[in-house]
Amino acid sequence: TDALDTPQRLEVVDGQQRLTTISLLFAAVYHVIKDNGVALNEDQQVELVNLKRKLVLKDGNDQVRVIPQIQNSNHDDYCAVLGEIGVIDPRDRPSYAGNRKIFRAFRYFQDRIEEMRDDGENPLSLIMALLNKIKQVSMVKIEVTTHSDAYMLFESLNNRGMPLTAVDLIKNKLLARLETIEPGKIDSYYGHWNKLLGYLGDDYGIQEMFFRQYYNAFRKELKSIYQVPIATRSNLMKIYEKLINDDAKGCLEKITAAGRFYAMLLGDNPDEAHNGLEKPLKDLELIQGAPAYLLLLYLLLRKDELQLDDDDIANVVKLLVCFFVRRNLTDVPPTRDLTRLFMGMIDDFAGKTAEAIIKGIQDQLVKVSTSDGLFKAELEGPIYEENSGVARFILCTLAEQGMTKETLVDLWQYENKRYLWTIEHIFPQGENIPKDWVQMIADGDEQKAKEYQQIYVHKLGNLTISGFNSRLGNKSFKEKRDRKDKQGRALGYRNGLKLNQDLVECEKWDVDQIETRTAKLVEQAMKTFRVSEE
Repeated sequence: TDALDTPQRLEVVDGQQRLTTISLLFAAVYHVIKDNGVALNEDQQVELVNLKRKLVLKDGNDQVRVIPQIQNSNHDDYCAVLGEIGVIDPRDRPSYAGNRKIFRAFRYFQDRIEEMRDDGENPLSLIMALLNKIKQVSMVKIEVTTHSDAYMLFESLNNRGMPLTAVDLIKNKLLARLETIEPGKIDSYYGHWNKLLGYLGDDYGIQEMFFRQYYNAFRKELKSIYQVPIATRSNLMKIYEKLINDDAKGCLEKITAAGRFYAMLLGDNPDEAHNGLEKPLKDLELIQGAPAYLLLLYLLLRKDELQLDDDDIANVVKLLVCFFVRRNLTDVPPTRDLTRLFMGMIDDFAGKTAEAIIKGIQDQLVKVSTSDGLFKAELEGPIYEENSGVARFILCTLAEQGMTKETLVDLWQYENKRYLWTIEHIFPQGENIPKDWVQMIADGDEQKAKEYQQIYVHKLGNLTISGFNSRLGNKSFKEKRDRKDKQGRALGYRNGLKLNQDLVECEKWDVDQIETRTAKLVEQAMKTFRVSEE
């Protein structure tokens, strides 16, 4: 309390569980001392009054010192405990309170303290000694004025256990503000928040990315509230603190609506049916195109206003896939420029037709994308060594082009932390080249075979896809080509993929074969992953 004896109300950002647990321990000690059946001397009576003052500011209802969070019935359960032991006026115990954490913790402390009372010759002195030990505990209070200051503080100090995240603080600030505006509705808003997190999933990195990308996508509309050029990890809490202070209810409604569409970008939103978008969005995820989600989030949320249909958005996603194949292989443009690139596209939408918007996105991608010359040079080089992820994506995409509905297979199927369909080096990459390979590729010259390996082993033409998680390794070419499992399924190059048609009837594998197949696959990739209309 302050100098005028007026309670000072502070929100606990970190430490709620600790304070509630200590208070329950004090409550259990108070209850056992009060009901111990032995007359208290004057000092003990004073101690009992002081103990009660640690739990309440003054007699009466709703004057408890520690107010736990309202959600999950924590506040009601806590007050029910204090009411039952006579610290505050009695109140009805909430339904099922005995099975929840507040009552369970209180009963645990009560049972342990009563064991001391029953076992000792002077039980009251043992309990008083315990109380003195508890009172010797030192607690440090660090007080700040805003949630963003709290975030910056704990970014520096909290290096153990679970870190205090910006998303945690956004939740705390949002729910606290809503409780002030509409008392008694906190459970409803807490459910609303959990619905949002249900859309985003448990990965904190994705949650934080959503909050950054939401602001960056709609920054122009939010500019009057808080003008920040771009949301970053360090300023995220400051941005949302402003948004919540201005319109907490509207903020929750808007980000939840955005979260529903974001779930679709993540491939997990059964509520939204968008024909033709599932495959392009999955490809964008596989090629690590998440920086473009801020653009797509805007397009999906403003789809009707922009007069876009699902085909329009699908075409944009396909363009983005091509862009990210080229970008991730060549690092052009650099990663640091991507957020501003997509924010700039959104800024250019004003007053444009749907056709002009799509054309504008394509023109921007063409403008910043790597040149065909550089892209081709990277495709012709040791692509697997440069970027194995892009190499896999290109090979799988080219393989899918040769599939029909009858031959369609999921080349990205994942089991036991491994892909069932694996990237295979035809000429093996191991340090010890088998003799039959030395003979085939270099006429028995081991030194030349090693030179060829350094130049050609990671080229696109020496890579293919083998089936069912096979490990063909250093086997001879014909063994790799004809390999089957115990069920008779083709594991090797005769696995039915059109990508392998050049290998099915091939009797040998040498440098000329690698160069010829590389040129063929490079040409296919150049056509498949172009961003311009030419």
